[in-house]
Amino acid sequence: MGTASDFPRLRPARPGEDEALSRLCLRSKAYWGYDAAFMAAVSPYLKVTPDAIEAGYTTVAEAEDGTLLGVCQIDPDGHGGTLDLLFIAPEAIGSGVGRALFEHAKDQLRARGDTVMTILSDPYAEPAYLHMGARRVAMRPSDVFKDRELPWLEVAL
Repeated sequence: MGTASDFPRLRPARPGEDEALSRLCLRSKAYWGYDAAFMAAVSPYLKVTPDAIEAGYTTVAEAEDGTLLGVCQIDPDGHGGTLDLLFIAPEAIGSGVGRALFEHAKDQLRARGDTVMTILSDPYAEPAYLHMGARRVAMRPSDVFKDRELPWLEVAL
């Protein structure tokens, strides 16, 4: 795996990786035990797009052998700066990949002049975000499910 200083390796997503990264997002979401109907409903929202890759908004974490371990995507046009996606391959959860991507996203948004990063979090992911310094500011309605609310988090940059 290399030394701790080079794990995980972060790099910009490459053109053509959108489908593999979108599959990683779905595998990560499914880790929490959501059923097939739920996954089908949310899958359109868990996509890495070629446009986001081309714009430089998508970052990949990979192992030394090139295995995809995680992905994050920022939306600098969101409320503040938005962490649009952050998903970790199930086999890499708890390994530090999420923190590395989270810190990188903060750095990207800070470099663009943002002072706050916003996150519409999955309830299962909220504890990890809180552990990394986010705070819940509200609950917001889900775009997908009428009676579901999601944690709205902010992180000062």
